[in-house]
Amino acid sequence: MQNEQPVNLKGIAWTAMQQYGFIPAFRPAVLREVDALAEGAFPDTPGDPLDLRSLLWSSIDNHDSEDLDQIEVCEKGSDGEIRVRVAIADVDSRVPKGSETDRHAAHNGTSVYTGVVTFPMLPDRLSAGITSLLPGRDRMAIVIEYTVRPDGSTIPGDIYRATVRNHAKLVYEEVGDWLEGSGPVPEAVRETPGLAEQVLLQHEAAMRMKKRRTEQGALALETIEAEPLVEENRVMALVVQEQNFARCLIEEFMVAANGSITAFLAAADLPMIHRVVRTPKNWDGIVREAAERGETLPDRPDAEALTRFLIRQKAADPDRFPDLSLTIVKLMGAGEYVAFRPGDEPVGHFALAVTDYTHGTAPNRRYVDIVIQRLIKSVIDGDECPYTCEELDDLAARLTDREKASQKVERYVRKAAAAVLLRERIGETFEAFVTGASEKGTYVRLIDPPAEGRVVLGEQGLRVGQRVRVRLLATDPYKGFVDFGRTR
Repeated sequence: MQNEQPVNLKGIAWTAMQQYGFIPAFRPAVLREVDALAEGAFPDTPGDPLDLRSLLWSSIDNHDSEDLDQIEVCEKGSDGEIRVRVAIADVDSRVPKGSETDRHAAHNGTSVYTGVVTFPMLPDRLSAGITSLLPGRDRMAIVIEYTVRPDGSTIPGDIYRATVRNHAKLVYEEVGDWLEGSGPVPEAVRETPGLAEQVLLQHEAAMRMKKRRTEQGALALETIEAEPLVEENRVMALVVQEQNFARCLIEEFMVAANGSITAFLAAADLPMIHRVVRTPKNWDGIVREAAERGETLPDRPDAEALTRFLIRQKAADPDRFPDLSLTIVKLMGAGEYVAFRPGDEPVGHFALAVTDYTHGTAPNRRYVDIVIQRLIKSVIDGDECPYTCEELDDLAARLTDREKASQKVERYVRKAAAAVLLRERIGETFEAFVTGASEKGTYVRLIDPPAEGRVVLGEQGLRVGQRVRVRLLATDPYKGFVDFGRTR
């Protein structure tokens, strides 16, 4: 084992990108175009953008994230209302439609985060620099306003151009621990006057919105996706990203902001792209999963009933809940993008319990968000719609395909990393949960480390959610294989 050759995980990631139709490196024409951009100067901006740099904007993201798309600020209103502003990086101003950079971004459709190497949709000089809402930098942004009522319902507000400045880059884990009472006030919060009160007000608004959406049937899913922790091409561990109050805050703010965007574009009678999760096609399978756990769901799809079932299951069996969540996700079907014309009946987002929804809050990372940003700016500036309905049809189909492909790349590299981590533990036994059992194979997730693999011996009779003990038989990082045999 000591003489095994090191595994080229970066090479595996590059190969996976190419295999699934991505361009992993930027062409020279793209880099020349981006290098020619001025660093600090604002591009020519129509109208008279508001100067909102003095507001106490802040961001919450991963500790190593530099491609910051959004910052937030709140203020108390009358009758217990909370006014929310979300500023989105104006990426379109530096990535014109039809430019070399735009064509590359449209081809890949999304940044791909493998845990081993990140493949950004836009060159770092843009996404982690000129168009990133980094702290202490003056930036152009599109600001989305909405009001959160005491009952958690929201009132969409105006959307407009503004100059903004991020006053503090906060980290999910630090803010989450503080809000949950298990950690100190983060240093950046403590050292920025008024920021503690600001974040607590944001948290209050988020909890209102989450409670409201949960009551309306937003699904309380919690899947496990273990990311490789890699140092100098060595896999040190598989790390599970924990949901916490800080992640919930950003999720709720972005759901409401994206809902406000659809209302804004609909009021302008513009076509757009919706983000949808259709009514589950395999509702019968979800009903069977509930029945196996002694519960009864309605014959017809019912998001509220499913949410109540999921909440009870999480309380009763938190260890197995991520695997139940994964099963429900598979039975529901994947999210997708669809072109929406004025007058169409919206499909809706079953998992979020919202009817009109899009993706417009992460233009540094997703191409659909740049498309939505261009639509917004055409309304603000009084210009013609920048896309035909036929173009939006093609984009929706293309970007749905690219999202699925990015998930396949990320999954493949995670499997390769797990194979590297475990390859010196052949013959050891592990406690595991069954995560999949079908004609395609039977799969388990180890409890520690949280790696997934296939049961190739003794898999007969295993069912999803069952706890088993397995022996590691073989690994192959280059094929992404981790094979187990059942021991009991």
